[in-house]
Amino acid sequence: MVLREYMACMDSADPGKALDWVEPDFRFLIALPGGEVTGRSRDDFAAYIAGRNAVEREHHILRATTDGDFETVYGVVTEAGRPIGAFHSAAVVSKSGRMARYQAFFSTSFDLYDWPAVP
Repeated sequence: MVLREYMACMDSADPGKALDWVEPDFRFLIALPGGEVTGRSRDDFAAYIAGRNAVEREHHILRATTDGDFETVYGVVTEAGRPIGAFHSAAVVSKSGRMARYQAFFSTSFDLYDWPAVP
């Protein structure tokens, strides 16, 4: 699943590796509590990654599904092991196995499931 690989890269010491999982004409929307981040290219996404603050952040996927070229995941984000919010992300995957489109919603005030014990 491309979304699992992408999120593992974003959580790693080198989040720039996530660029390996996106197409050159990658389009994205990331809706955060403070506003939306959008872009229309791999370069736009590289700029987003470079601007993220370096924290001990991890995405814990609780639910995932795939339907043809469409993937979606839901989970909890932790910082330094403490849950800080929930995310719901979806991607359209190209024939080459990279994300062509990506949409993510992150909330610190609402979760679909009660906070689980995160390993």
